Amino acid sequence: MVREWDPRTASSDEVASVLDTLNAVLAADLPQDPPWRESSLREYLSEVMPGERRISWVAQAEPGQDGRPGPILGHVHALLLGDIGVLEVLVHPAARRSGLGRELVLIAARRVYQEGFRSIGVEVVGDTPAVAFYESLGFTREYVETRSVLDLRAVDWPTLAEMSTGVGAGYHLEFCPGGPPDDLIEAYARAKAEVRDVDDGELRPSSYDPQRLRDSLDTLHRRGMKPYIVLALHEHSGEVAGLTEVVVPAQHPTRADQYDTIVVQDHRGYGIDRAIKARMLLELRSAEPTLTEVQTWNAQANEAMLKVNAELGYRPDREWCEYSVDVAELVHRLDAAR
Repeated sequence: MVREWDPRTASSDEVASVLDTLNAVLAADLPQDPPWRESSLREYLSEVMPGERRISWVAQAEPGQDGRPGPILGHVHALLLGDIGVLEVLVHPAARRSGLGRELVLIAARRVYQEGFRSIGVEVVGDTPAVAFYESLGFTREYVETRSVLDLRAVDWPTLAEMSTGVGAGYHLEFCPGGPPDDLIEAYARAKAEVRDVDDGELRPSSYDPQRLRDSLDTLHRRGMKPYIVLALHEHSGEVAGLTEVVVPAQHPTRADQYDTIVVQDHRGYGIDRAIKARMLLELRSAEPTLTEVQTWNAQANEAMLKVNAELGYRPDREWCEYSVDVAELVHRLDAAR
C-alpha cells in the first residue's frame, strides 16, 4: 500500500521503519558509508527552505497476523524548488524487482506534473542499481561529480598544520562555527554569487544573496545539521576572498559533508583554497572529536580543487550523477507500461 506521508506527524515507529529501509539500502549499495541514526531524522525529512515544498509517500507492507502495521518497504520524496521537482526514491533491497520503485516514481511524477513543473531531477550514485533503474525510465545523465572521502584517522596532522598557514600575505583566516557573523553576511553572499567550486548544473542552488544565506543556515540548524565555516578575509578591503563550508549531520555524525569551497577570482594564486580547507580539518578535530571522515563532491573538470583534495588526503570514491527527465514524457511512459 502506497500512501502520502508527512514525517512531521508520523509515528515514531514509522520514522524508525523509514530509517531501517534507508540503512538497508546503504548496506546493499554503499557498504562503506556509515549507517544513519534516528537523531533529528524527522526534522531532516520535513524541514525545507522558504519557498520550497517537500511531498512524501511511503510503501507499507500489509499488517501482520497480530494486527500490527507492516514495515515501510520504500519511500519517495519530491522536493519542489525553482522550476524542477527533485525526487529521492529508496526501496528496501528485499522489495526490489517487484515494480515498487516504478510505482513510487509514477506517483511522485504525477504530483510534480499536477503542480505545474516540467522536469524532474534525481541524484544517482555510480555503480549502484539506481543507474540502470533511472536510465530504463528515460532519465538522461546531465552532470557528474566525483565524491572523495578523507579518513581523519590517517591524516598527517603536522603537515596539515603547515598547509593551514600557507596563505599569502595580506589575508587572514577565521573559523566560524554555526555560520558567518552577521557583519560578514553580505560579503559572504557576494563571494558565493561570484563563483563556486561546482558548476551551476547542480540540482540545489547555492545561497547567492544575504537573506537566502540566512535562510539556508537556519534551515540547516532546524534539520539537525551543524555548519562550520572558515573564511579567508582580505585585510585591505575586508572582503571575503575565500570560504569553505562543512556540515556535520546529527543523522550520521561520524562523516561530515563538505559544501561549497570558493576562492574569489581576484584572490586566486595565494594558496587560499588549500589553507582554508586544512584549517577547517584542524578545527573539526577539536570541535567534533567523534568525527572520523569527511566527504566532498567536485566537478570532474575542476582539476585545481581535485589536486588540493588529494594533497589533503582525500581519496576518490565513486561518481555522483545528476539525471533529469521531462515530467510529461515520464508520466506517459509509465502509464503506458502499466
